[in-house]
Amino acid sequence: MVTEAVIVDVIRTPVGRGKPGGQLSGVHPVDLLAGVLDTLVNRNDLDSALVDDVIGGCVSQVGEQSYNITRNAVLAAGFPEHVPGTTIDRQCGSSQQAATFAAQAVLAGQADIVIACGVESMSRVPLGSSAQGADPYGSRIRTRYPDGLVNQGVSAELIAQRWGFARDELDAFAARSHELAAAAGESGAFATEVVPVPGVDSLVDETVRPGTSVDSLAGLNPAFRTDALAERFPELEWRITPGNSSPLTDGASAALIMSADAAEKLGLEPRARFRAFSVVGSDPLVMLTGVIPATARVLDRAGLAHDDIDAYEVNEAFASVPLAWLADTGADAAKLNPRGGAIALGHALGSSGTRLLTTLVNQLEATGGRYGLQTMCEGGGMANATIIERI
Repeated sequence: MVTEAVIVDVIRTPVGRGKPGGQLSGVHPVDLLAGVLDTLVNRNDLDSALVDDVIGGCVSQVGEQSYNITRNAVLAAGFPEHVPGTTIDRQCGSSQQAATFAAQAVLAGQADIVIACGVESMSRVPLGSSAQGADPYGSRIRTRYPDGLVNQGVSAELIAQRWGFARDELDAFAARSHELAAAAGESGAFATEVVPVPGVDSLVDETVRPGTSVDSLAGLNPAFRTDALAERFPELEWRITPGNSSPLTDGASAALIMSADAAEKLGLEPRARFRAFSVVGSDPLVMLTGVIPATARVLDRAGLAHDDIDAYEVNEAFASVPLAWLADTGADAAKLNPRGGAIALGHALGSSGTRLLTTLVNQLEATGGRYGLQTMCEGGGMANATIIERI
């Protein structure tokens, strides 16, 4: 009999601004992740002793997020000591990769129940702090790329230039993200996925700005231009701003993944099954375009076409990324991030993959859709893609 990897539940914290004073900034990241782990097993009446492994994503694994934060969160959540945990880093796609690894362990028959999760406290562990001021590349990468690699914001600028996206197109997409996320929040669409954080009263996604418009975004200055970069890339018009980029964010999310047999034995109702996975490398200078070949590959592996997909979650690291994805794939724009994306809902790096999965499962259930596809661009020039099927 073929083993199926199914999703029994998916949850996330509300989004917090990733800076001091943000609504989650007072919560240690271990406690933030422990909260969703504890909630996930409790709301499914699952004995945590049955969990074979917990696989978590976290990008800045330093300071309060060091020493294998997933294992620490497992212990903090009160799971039995025999339940292991490991932390992985595939940059922005870390927890999407965690979900892939969890599902693959089930499909291989090496685990029955695995939790995939992720966390990032960008208020307490600032972006880039894991490098500790040191060179993360070494001499051989500098030899291969003698002009040097660039940060993701410059990569987003290169995409905007190569695909010819005007500033008002980028800002219009950003405004759409806030409009859709605000509407989803007001309608109660997030009610089943957002869970409380101990010590935090709010369940509101703090980064969503209702009423955001192209006009209100037009006054923002480019975020990544420097004189040196302008000299290196004279073709760039510098269109990427804080308004059409994802904000620094705090958050955690988790998915309960198990074999269909285990779910049946435990009396748990699967909500979706995994259909296909892909992961690709891409040009590390442009960096963020891997979502395009990753999408093509995962569709091919699933034997599906774009017409079969009912909802897409393409991470909105910057507006130019999903716009380039749309332009190259020809996908239906109405199916893209229908509840808003990371520009509004934030990009808590290590948590984003399972956050997208959470939103995708709930969107399929709300609309009666069958297939959902999520894909995530990643630092260093990579991308993950996953297709799920609602049950």
